[in-house]
Amino acid sequence: MELFDSHAHYNDEKFNEDREEILQKVYDEGVTKLVCAGYSLSSSKDAIEIANIHKNIYAIVGISPNDIPEQGEAYEVVLNNQLEQIQELAKQEKVVAIGEIGLDYYWNKENKEEQKLAFQKQIKLANRLNLPIVIHTREAIYDTLEILKSEITPVKKGVFHCCPLNLDLIREGIKLGFYISFAGPVTFKNSKSAEDVINAVPLDRILIETDSPYLAPEPKRGTRNDSRNVKYIAEKIAKIKGISLEEIAKITYDNAERIFLK
Repeated sequence: MELFDSHAHYNDEKFNEDREEILQKVYDEGVTKLVCAGYSLSSSKDAIEIANIHKNIYAIVGISPNDIPEQGEAYEVVLNNQLEQIQELAKQEKVVAIGEIGLDYYWNKENKEEQKLAFQKQIKLANRLNLPIVIHTREAIYDTLEILKSEITPVKKGVFHCCPLNLDLIREGIKLGFYISFAGPVTFKNSKSAEDVINAVPLDRILIETDSPYLAPEPKRGTRNDSRNVKYIAEKIAKIKGISLEEIAKITYDNAERIFLK
């Protein structure tokens, strides 16, 4: 059985001491492909560096809503400069999407317009490069969907990463042509909506991820997460869908290859 972790952050400093050791353990556990996600200019460069070292790791590059430039008169100038560099990074062979990008009103309520601008500009960038996007959205569902339905709608669509367990978002995301990626929260004991949201996603639109080193699933909750734990998300989905773990592994593997590698 092979697994594809569609979103992880091995460019995070939490892996600085044992990155190569952990990645070897990940491969040994049957996770044969994964995507290393950028969220800023520097982390995007790091994601590409890791991907270039490892045959079966791919990179996504972008500026997340939590990493956009500081507000001020020069905001758009600084943003444009960073995005010019992101565009050049995105032309490299191992880059498979623009992300993670989007809106986050949980951590940042004071710069909503700046977040929207960065999101819109990066969708346009993805369209120019014919790449999908990977979306981070938190407490910003309405604005996220409004932008995706606008005149700059993503051409290659993409993924709602670590998708909030919100049925309205999931249904609208599927209508718009996006994949839905589930992470550790669907396994949490207090996740009462997990069954409904998983059942709402067709098998040909579902992905699994760890978002390592964050959000470790049950029974590893509270520890540093890594891609070996993606099997627990697959197990949860298999149980709810009433099919085997091996089937979910293959389905999500094929789906990840379809959106990122074909």
